[in-house]
Amino acid sequence: MRPAARTSRRTLLRAAAAGATALAAGCSGGARSVQVAVVWSTSELDRFREVVAGYPAPVQVVSAGNDIDAFLRARHLAGTSPDVAILPRPGLVTEYAQRGWLSPVRGSTEYAVPTGLGELLTAESGQRYGVWVKAAHKSLVWHLPSVLPVQPANWDALVRRTQELGALARRDAGPAPLAIGAADGWVLTDWFENVLADVAPESYNALARADADWQGRPVRDTLDRLAGLWSINGAFVGGGRRALLTQYEESVIQVVHTKRAVMLVGADFTADVADPFQRGPEAPVTFRFPGAEPGGGPLIVGGDAAVAFADARGGVELVEWLTRADSFQPWLRAGGYLSPNTNVAIGSYRDRVGQGLAEEMRTPGTLRFDLSDQLPGAFTGSDGVGIWRIMQGFFADVTDGVRASEAIRRVTGLLAAAARSAEGGR
Repeated sequence: MRPAARTSRRTLLRAAAAGATALAAGCSGGARSVQVAVVWSTSELDRFREVVAGYPAPVQVVSAGNDIDAFLRARHLAGTSPDVAILPRPGLVTEYAQRGWLSPVRGSTEYAVPTGLGELLTAESGQRYGVWVKAAHKSLVWHLPSVLPVQPANWDALVRRTQELGALARRDAGPAPLAIGAADGWVLTDWFENVLADVAPESYNALARADADWQGRPVRDTLDRLAGLWSINGAFVGGGRRALLTQYEESVIQVVHTKRAVMLVGADFTADVADPFQRGPEAPVTFRFPGAEPGGGPLIVGGDAAVAFADARGGVELVEWLTRADSFQPWLRAGGYLSPNTNVAIGSYRDRVGQGLAEEMRTPGTLRFDLSDQLPGAFTGSDGVGIWRIMQGFFADVTDGVRASEAIRRVTGLLAAAARSAEGGR
């Protein structure tokens, strides 16, 4: 869900030095605090610090930056691993468990998550090594009601509306239909996952397995549907090449502030990005990512999981505390937080939008976890590598006039090669 840079020797040295400094600071004020490394920054970091302020022992929160994997590897090499970490991908949880870095953890008696999520954090031995502490609803389309009075009911309606708005945009008679931060590869994989879950729901989870077929019909049909929309002339602000230079935050601004675009596909955390840039009293609203049938397709979610490192003092206890139904109340009251814990009362959310998203996550049978976050090794994607880079290449092709059949042939070949290299399919 978040961009991550490749590990370098300089990154490792900086992280190790930061770890030693933080460890010394944690020991200098009397009782040793429980140290937590997180991917969050700015407002999310502040909110989490408010959460752990309610823990009965001192907690020190360290922001590891976008590449928490590099940060934690460096800390492990330096012998200064934190007690707890919040990881953005389930693959990191199982990988660290296999390396012997983690302690088994347990949820509180108040902890329950939708079917299928808990298994992602469980090792082959059956032991649980992580618990979900934050969720992301990734099947939303954002817009201003005055700019889009009627929401597209299904995929075909979205295509027609994009064609109509694109034609007007080409004549400088209106905003582009879509904003997209294609410079951030995870934005494109979110599109891919939402369409895949609608086109071939029975094949979605299979693509996370070691025998996945990345050149099969489900993948090709998904890419064909995407190509049909992305290739519409005038679909994106400034065209495809400009979209590939546009980061996610800028794409949000294009919808809620400058109004250069009508719609944006984005997760629930888009509200936090949009809030400072909102112009006037009109707030953006959402509808579900459209599927072939009216009512939206399956729901894609991402999440952040808490783990405790081996021999950590107080780590297991803090992880359990984070799964209590009332632990995240400060963040719930502030907004911008979606709990994976189905025992958190719907009334805890401060507005109807949050309540509705929480209810959607509890609807049985529709939920799928972010596929790219489940892929192994470098295939999982980060800036300039893996499935993120491959999807950017596909986006560049179809927005630059390459025939869909040729673009699909190229991208499925690249996906299959990357999967083989990571031992994640063919």
